Amino acid sequence: MAHKHRSLSAREQLLEPGYGVDRRALLGGGLALGLPLLLPRALRAGQGDAGVRPLRVGLVGCGGRGTGAAWQAMHAEAGGVVLWAMGDVFADRLESSRSYLEGALSEEGNSARMDVPEERRFTGFDSFRAVIDSGVDIVLLTAIPAFRPAHITYAVEKGCHVFCEKPMAVDVPGLRRVEAAAARAKEKGLSLVSGYCWRYNTRHRELFQRVHSGAIGDLQAVYTNYYAGPLGTRPRQEGWSDTEWILRNWHHFRWLSGDHLAEQAIHSVDKQSWAFADRAPLRAIAVGGCQTRKGTEKGDTFDHFAVVYEYEGGARAFCNARQWPNSYGENNDFLYGSKGRAIIENWAPHHAIETYGGERWVYDGEGNDMYQQELDELVASIRAGKPVNDGMWMCRSNLLGILGREAAYTGRAITWEEILNSERKLGPPGMEDGVLEFGALAHSFDEPVPGEYKLL
Repeated sequence: MAHKHRSLSAREQLLEPGYGVDRRALLGGGLALGLPLLLPRALRAGQGDAGVRPLRVGLVGCGGRGTGAAWQAMHAEAGGVVLWAMGDVFADRLESSRSYLEGALSEEGNSARMDVPEERRFTGFDSFRAVIDSGVDIVLLTAIPAFRPAHITYAVEKGCHVFCEKPMAVDVPGLRRVEAAAARAKEKGLSLVSGYCWRYNTRHRELFQRVHSGAIGDLQAVYTNYYAGPLGTRPRQEGWSDTEWILRNWHHFRWLSGDHLAEQAIHSVDKQSWAFADRAPLRAIAVGGCQTRKGTEKGDTFDHFAVVYEYEGGARAFCNARQWPNSYGENNDFLYGSKGRAIIENWAPHHAIETYGGERWVYDGEGNDMYQQELDELVASIRAGKPVNDGMWMCRSNLLGILGREAAYTGRAITWEEILNSERKLGPPGMEDGVLEFGALAHSFDEPVPGEYKLL
């Protein structure tokens, strides 16, 4: 049950980071979105007129990314935004986020952008409902991914505009709930913006626009990589239940994170999908495993994946991802077409297109803060009364990550049709409602074994 959060005296360090819809309607072939536009409460509250009252923002999930999203929402270009309510499973996460934001806003002279008194600070598994029910217009959903389908569904049901981090679901049944919520958001005239941040990057937008306009000809192959170091762990503390310990280490449990191909490296998979204009592949073949993680916080996720996605006409996409210590790092994307290639060096940044005839284009314009851009466009869409909806392509990219993961887990070539029909649910009972109980939690720490693990 959600309860009001009582402030802690110490400032803590911020931590790291609709059933019944035809499953093919979005995941398989796109939504029919020609539905009547209704005015939700946030459009009535502030459409085109910041003087009516500020748009109220609620934050669900007060970790590092959630704190960043709240900051960006309060600094949205269209203005007139106030942080109104905050919620997290853990009181210390909420307190560290609140304390940081209040201090930073005070330093820049913008304390009025945050109005979160004690009665609008909620903790517990169902704190998301309390935040959404507190009168917010926009909700930022940045909690542990496994809970996202329940959070998105409830937010849309209650008429809130949504920013949702990736991934939106860790399994296909959960993703069906998200697609239903996306359709409902469209019907209700609500904006739904995803956390696939590279689609909001000005350099990427220019390069992909050129690719889609034929700059490299017919797309034949895409190679993406995400070679990163391992994510941190939280050693078990005295008094922590099984549930709390596992939640504090959620990145390393596939039922909470979806595994790192669907959680961290999903950005690379998303750019692959963007390159192919969000076309579905025919099938995926993959390898993966865990070589480097050991100890009690090891979890059950893989630490490396290599996936081949096969597209109609013979095109291929290759995605390599790993989380290894003391190893080479890279996060680049390469697109190969019949006339040339496109190169994206994300960390440089460097964006270029080279034709086989010797022509070369290099992006030399201004960059942007893509995380700020996500919230700028969300707030602007509400103020203008022109809702945006990322539902179709965000679910497509999410499903591509699940497809690659399941191909590696099973050791099989899995078709798009098979993954669309998957009924495997990750996690214990209760996840559908977004609520668990603290206490003993039975869990196997064995990674999936290819050849034994079955696609359900």
